[in-house]
Amino acid sequence: MEKVIVLLSGGMDSLVCAGLATRDYQDVYALHMNYGQKTSARERISFDEICDFYKIPREKRKIIDMTFLKQIGGSSLTDESIEVKTFKGDSAVIPDSYVPFRNSIILSLAVSWAEVVGAQKLFIGANHEDSPGYPDCRPSYYEAFNKVILEGTKASNIQILTPVISMKKRDIVLKGKELNVPFELSWSCYKSSAKACGQCDSCALRLRGFKEAGITDPIDYHSA
Repeated sequence: MEKVIVLLSGGMDSLVCAGLATRDYQDVYALHMNYGQKTSARERISFDEICDFYKIPREKRKIIDMTFLKQIGGSSLTDESIEVKTFKGDSAVIPDSYVPFRNSIILSLAVSWAEVVGAQKLFIGANHEDSPGYPDCRPSYYEAFNKVILEGTKASNIQILTPVISMKKRDIVLKGKELNVPFELSWSCYKSSAKACGQCDSCALRLRGFKEAGITDPIDYHSA
């Protein structure tokens, strides 16, 4: 059986990727990164609960410590001196929630693990349509990274898949509904770990997606 790895942050985009991977493949591994983000403990809970839902065994789950990114700082997600901002509307400006070069580090570690376990595909929930300011969410970035894998690995058959990269949040929600994914287990908030704040970029885009899809978001919010 072909092995695949899902990069599972615990957010709704990665959850839908998990739904697609488990629908289409039988041998699924799950990878989670703790990069020192403010909601890391809550995201870890979502990771474990989603893996339990899809019956991904413990030996096929991996959590990698990337908390050195907190030492580097420069992002409102990892730097305590930078406040998580309230969503101000769609913009092509790179927001301060961007974690410098994070996805490149994540993908490098994911490819390393793929080489070890013999996985051929990596699913990542990168989404460009609702995050145009993030340089590492562009389709061209993943095309370039796939070329890096081809040039720099022994197992040159590894490929990054980005199934939701060009979808609107509304369409991701609808795809999740079609797949019967457990949205209630996911977590998207950048700021809060008890109830979602409802105000940060990630919460606002998620709420908009559910509203436009005509579906009630099942998680709890402080305000929305």
